[in-house]
Amino acid sequence: MKVLVVEDDRTLAGQIGKALTEAGYTVELAHDGPTGEFLGATEEMDAAVLDVGLPGLDGIEVLKRWREGGISAPVLILTARDRWADKVAGFRAGADDYVLKPFRMEEVILRLATLIRRA
Repeated sequence: MKVLVVEDDRTLAGQIGKALTEAGYTVELAHDGPTGEFLGATEEMDAAVLDVGLPGLDGIEVLKRWREGGISAPVLILTARDRWADKVAGFRAGADDYVLKPFRMEEVILRLATLIRRA
């Protein structure tokens, strides 16, 4: 199973990538919106973990473009934005789940596994 992680904090992206690799996933990393959009649209992926506050292109816009382009892989938004309006925007853009930072890595892995299983 291949997971795309789009997170601008390189340390956090590395930690997520390492944890997902240890959980048995193949991981591709992107650190900005344009790269994440490109990889999500051109690479086969089973799921994505997507930050909202990305340089170059906001994560919500990345997600909208994926969905408009027919990308149906499950997407877990991982963000510090905790306002109700931010959550609504994420789900309306096509998110399948929403996890707030700070988080427990085990929760991210479990939620991702559930999303992939249901897809």
